[in-house]
Amino acid sequence: MSLQLSTEVADALNAGRPVVALESTIISHGLPRPRNHEAAVEFEEILREQGVTPATIAILDGVPHVGLDADGVRRIAEEEMAKASVRDLPIVAAAGISAATTVASTSYLAAEAGIRVFATGGLGGVHRGAGGTPTSAATFDESADLSTLAITPITVVSAGVKSVLDIAATLERLETLSVPVIGFGTRAFPSFWLRESEFVLDWTVDSAEEVAAVMRAQDELGHGQGILVANPVPAGQAWEREEHDRVLAQALSLAAEAGITGKAVTPFLLLKIVELSGGRSLEVNLDLARNNVRVAGRIATAWAALG
Repeated sequence: MSLQLSTEVADALNAGRPVVALESTIISHGLPRPRNHEAAVEFEEILREQGVTPATIAILDGVPHVGLDADGVRRIAEEEMAKASVRDLPIVAAAGISAATTVASTSYLAAEAGIRVFATGGLGGVHRGAGGTPTSAATFDESADLSTLAITPITVVSAGVKSVLDIAATLERLETLSVPVIGFGTRAFPSFWLRESEFVLDWTVDSAEEVAAVMRAQDELGHGQGILVANPVPAGQAWEREEHDRVLAQALSLAAEAGITGKAVTPFLLLKIVELSGGRSLEVNLDLARNNVRVAGRIATAWAALG
């Protein structure tokens, strides 16, 4: 499967300038219209203001695009698109259809293009009810984000994992898969809308330069896995825990009643939570995503400076 790099992205990579990958699923499936288009444009602008080239990734008419023009950004925001993880890429390509890329497929395509830093909102993980043990195919539900990070050299900046997931089981799986998890200015693992969970991280850094140094050391070891940089939503912008817990419980109950399963669960929950919270969750979601983009831009700049 050949990638189509935008001229802007190709020129930046060839010149050794900083580039940050951005996923398209957060735009097409994670945010309501028309805020999703506004957010897609804003995320790219945040990077350009830092002197970093944005590389929004999506499949358009069967072709993986790394870096979108204005029309491409509009398409992922306005068109009804499939949601493609890594396993779906050959099928989508063969069918010639358009699809938004998940964290897993964005990570894979970004790495294939030579991009080393990727900003997203929250990482996927082990779903609630899975128990952290794959006892049967019917009950175990784990995002391909985790297994892809285990074999893909990409540094993902994320506000931890979405709090709709089983955080404990997700952290256990990341450990089993040998994916380094580093808190960015925090010892407490963040849980998306909330600044922190009850889980304490082994490792923390305070600067983008430290992350870049870890990336270089990892390359020298030659293991080939990714890195998760857990970056909490800024202080004062997190959601109040009591309201978060109440709304999340309602959304989980509605998903169970509707029989939502598989990769449809997270987008269903995210959009239902926006509705139940009166838009509060959406504003926090955007705040944490902006913050992740800014931090990813700093890490990409530090990485490029290492040559």
